[in-house]
Amino acid sequence: MPITAAMCASGRVLGDARLSPAGDRVAFVASEGGRARLVVVDAGGGPELVVSTEPAPAAARPGGSGVFDWDRDGASLVYVGVDGGLWRQPAAGGPPSCLWPADRGPVGAPATGPGGMVAFVVDFRDVVVVDADGGHGTYGGQDFAADPAVSADGRRVAWLAWDVPAMAWDASRIVELTDGITRVVAGGDGISVQQPRYGPNGELAYLSDESGWLNLRAGDQRFDDEREHGGPTWGMGQRSHAWSPDGRSLAVTRNEGGYSTLVLWAPGEPEPAVVLCRGIHTCLSWAGGRIAAVRSGARTPTQVVVYDVHDTERRILAVGPVAGFDDGVEPEMVTWTADDGAIIPGRLYRAPGERLLVWVHGGPTDQWQVEFRARFAYWLDRGWSILVPDHRGSTGHGRAFTQAMAGRWGELDVADVAAGARACLANGWGGRLVAMGASAGGFTVLNLLAEHPGLFAAGVSLYGIGDLLELSQATHRFEAHYNLSLVGPLPEAADRYRSRSPLHRADHIVDPLLLLHGSADPVVPVRQSEAMAARLTALGRPVELHVYDGEGHGWGRREVVVDELERTDDFLRRHA
Repeated sequence: MPITAAMCASGRVLGDARLSPAGDRVAFVASEGGRARLVVVDAGGGPELVVSTEPAPAAARPGGSGVFDWDRDGASLVYVGVDGGLWRQPAAGGPPSCLWPADRGPVGAPATGPGGMVAFVVDFRDVVVVDADGGHGTYGGQDFAADPAVSADGRRVAWLAWDVPAMAWDASRIVELTDGITRVVAGGDGISVQQPRYGPNGELAYLSDESGWLNLRAGDQRFDDEREHGGPTWGMGQRSHAWSPDGRSLAVTRNEGGYSTLVLWAPGEPEPAVVLCRGIHTCLSWAGGRIAAVRSGARTPTQVVVYDVHDTERRILAVGPVAGFDDGVEPEMVTWTADDGAIIPGRLYRAPGERLLVWVHGGPTDQWQVEFRARFAYWLDRGWSILVPDHRGSTGHGRAFTQAMAGRWGELDVADVAAGARACLANGWGGRLVAMGASAGGFTVLNLLAEHPGLFAAGVSLYGIGDLLELSQATHRFEAHYNLSLVGPLPEAADRYRSRSPLHRADHIVDPLLLLHGSADPVVPVRQSEAMAARLTALGRPVELHVYDGEGHGWGRREVVVDELERTDDFLRRHA
């Protein structure tokens, strides 16, 4: 059965799966048609119960977004509303009650404590702790804060913090609040930390890359492993590890070159005691002898699953995409040699024929693991092989690999991906190549066409960056200082910003180019693509631009996703 654009645009997005404190129910966020809902289902299986009404919860990603937490008694859920406020929702349904109005600042990542206590983040900056009596305290002192955690007795609260110009994966710290006093308990200059989480006995677990790899730590125990145990902190709510109810072990994901394994690991043990399952697992929670997660893979559409830890049985509670995606393509791990001799990894999805998409992930500090992507299924079904390169700067391969991008964005990513494209031709992986990418990936695509004319038959840039200087003045607060580490400080490095901006290299672009952008993009303003299209048009180059009205940095409306895929398909039929 063919994979259609309508199939890719349909279904629902599942995220933030979480077991109730007793482990008898699972709640998750399901988003469909631009609206999100809080859903509760029995952990043993059964019908889904939609419990949210108005305001609807904020949407969640499969990787986690920190939209809600269960109250400790299991009777209700505390969630972030689409209005930006904080609400308490009865788990059996009914009207919610407001805990924090939206006009006091947008909230995120609620974490509950005993007696109705809640800690959460306001405006991605301050941590607010509301006690059992309704009083609250606000704790600042950082430029950004995320992911608070509350100890079992409610006496301690920990959270992730970092300051500009660093991003969370450059340098961050775990701050702990005890009896009104805050102190730094982990991280610091040159160290990235994330995901603080208390065990039932009070031990604090978190991830740290102090060893060179983003590894789990629990109390004074280190889980040393030349595999990463989490991804970059691009938002709130990542949960790649979870304590067992008795505090004797933890569930943790291990990134194995873009693949992943879910394992159970006991503090003090050199290796995991149990390998539970392969596949991409996110949103981990452990309660009542069960582990819940959002799971997917190259051949596995996104699911909410529960494992019984005693017999490792897996039960599927909910599926996100529509039916028809089960015959996916499993990628193979490949490597190639960069111009300077470095070994660059990637994953190759093979389809019959000569056509191949070199698909560059965004970030640029990110990684596309082997998880379900409906768009991959669409293009593989049309005979396009796909190479997913992990250029230097990508996560998943240790701190040194990620930090190699510092000061070299627009140069090193382009060189590493171009070397991958040449490897495709030399190794017979593909003979007719197209460069595709979104956001930072679109930036790399534009620079690939400018620096290597003729290497690609065409390029597709979705909300890509055209002008680094303009971006530094116009992007949102989270990334406003990102380019200081990726490119260099201003105004000293202004010439570097110009020389690496595709808009200033447009006269070198001769290959056909498709630009897609949302008119309301707060991260990369639409004028970046408009300026690129205008410049190429003036030069008489083959360029097409389409702007989606009202869409932001990416899009989810069904009609827009359908148009994106069909428009791109038509473009590639004509040019590649």
